[in-house]
Amino acid sequence: MKGFPGLLLLVFAVGVWTQKLPTRDEELFQIQIRDKSLFHDSSVIPDGAEINGYLFRDTPKRYYFVVEEDNTPLSVTVTPCDAPLEWKLSLQELPEESSGEGSGEPEPLEQQKQQVISEEGPELFSYKGNDVESYMPSSSPSGLYQLELISTEKDTHFKVYATTTPESDQPYPELPYDPRVDVTSLGRTTVTLAWKPSPTGSLMKQPIQYCVVINKEHNFKSLCAVEAKINADDAFMMAPKPGLDFSPFDFSHFGFPSENDSGKERPLMSKSAATKSRLYAGKQNLDLQKVCIGNKNLFTVSDLKPDLQYYFDIFAVNTYTNMSTAYVGTFAKTKEEAKQKTLELKDGKVTDVFIKRKGSKFLTFAPVSSFQKVMFYIHSCLDAIQIQVRRDGKLLLSQNLEGVRQFQLRGKPKAKYLIRLRGSRKGASMLKILATTKPNKQPFPSLPEDTRIKAFDKLRTCTSATVAWLGTQERNKFCIYKKEVDENYNEEQRKREQNQCMGPDTRKKFEKVLCKYFHSQNLQKAVTTETIKGLEPGRSYLLDVYVVGHGGHSVKYQSKLVKTRKFC
Repeated sequence: MKGFPGLLLLVFAVGVWTQKLPTRDEELFQIQIRDKSLFHDSSVIPDGAEINGYLFRDTPKRYYFVVEEDNTPLSVTVTPCDAPLEWKLSLQELPEESSGEGSGEPEPLEQQKQQVISEEGPELFSYKGNDVESYMPSSSPSGLYQLELISTEKDTHFKVYATTTPESDQPYPELPYDPRVDVTSLGRTTVTLAWKPSPTGSLMKQPIQYCVVINKEHNFKSLCAVEAKINADDAFMMAPKPGLDFSPFDFSHFGFPSENDSGKERPLMSKSAATKSRLYAGKQNLDLQKVCIGNKNLFTVSDLKPDLQYYFDIFAVNTYTNMSTAYVGTFAKTKEEAKQKTLELKDGKVTDVFIKRKGSKFLTFAPVSSFQKVMFYIHSCLDAIQIQVRRDGKLLLSQNLEGVRQFQLRGKPKAKYLIRLRGSRKGASMLKILATTKPNKQPFPSLPEDTRIKAFDKLRTCTSATVAWLGTQERNKFCIYKKEVDENYNEEQRKREQNQCMGPDTRKKFEKVLCKYFHSQNLQKAVTTETIKGLEPGRSYLLDVYVVGHGGHSVKYQSKLVKTRKFC
């Protein structure tokens, strides 16, 4: 409690009317109140404290405090949270002093025969809206001050702060001379913000941290409004019962011992309040995010969506008082996504496509002549990719694929096909694609379901290795190549060389073992073996088999690592 003179606290005990009205010096005067309804469901405002309140819609609420001496500085600040408020401040004169019949003890309220306060005094100030608004006269007369608030839209939370020593208190962080938030850099998914530091932290050396709020709807005028929005579904603060605005913590902080806390020191923020604070910072939804960044005054917001307007607010928070001040917020629209270049496919021509990691490519195919069907042949060289085909905007096909695949779609005169290829999350993707209305022979060779090469350990010697692989019913050309590798050659290196689109033309001549044609009408017998000779003892070799189609395009089987025996 602050020293005399100042705000005089009035504690109204509902139901216990023999209790006197306390003041900072309770021998100064006594007040008799006959109209009990005037003070029913009311609270007092402690000097130099911010209190949390709750309003039920269309139900006014009154707060009272007493200024004991004339020419006292005064500051009253009301912060709406999740709805606009109407509030007014009025003043009544103080009643005459009471002698208490010379006993030195005040009489019970029902027996006090002093001046009765039955009517409201003159209105000093009023406001309607959702701004943080203050009444700050340089000096104020003594009297009983009444603050009345009402919400006509919905049940809502609010905060009230009052003090008779505004010059020395300064619980709210001070804003710099230019309180605007500037956008210093703008990208498709990022926005960089900068603002001038609060003098409360930079000059007065008080503990200040900044909280950044991002959303897609509007700017916020208080951190209270932000927290109410974030926790709207979980009831950011439980609605208190009428007339019960204070917890034991409120009184213990301002010099009133609570029943459970007598003689104990309490921290500024209770354990439950601290827990809630952590929840506020960590619990985000897609449309509203709040992050506190310490005392930095430069911050880059990332993971935004292209071509969307976002609103940005900065709040300076005094970590000692937990009270905050809003900078002038700003908004910005992220840049558009770079327009995809659309590649046009030529009928019957193989096209090579490269896709960045997690990227996409768009292709179009618009046949000139009428046709009954369209064939798409695709060879994914590395990891699996996703393909979508639309005809005149209608989705016809959506699949994940790897290796060699083909799709046949029903044709339509003058139709235009849009193909979207989406790459792998693991890394870049490469593929070959051919679209045609005159399917004759496949551009890519047919493959068995299993494209592994099997090595026979029992047939392994110091100078040779025997391997086998599967074929198909279609007669194709198979070429086998070998390459000596280090003993440290591992699976990761093998994966990097597993580009199935890299054909025999990329290999050195001395790596070639042989080429042969092979097929079988009986798939169970479509197996061929080959012994690679002329190897060195105790050496490791990487073996590759290529199958070459009629159009000259090749597909590589999965590489196989073999090692010759060291001693024979």
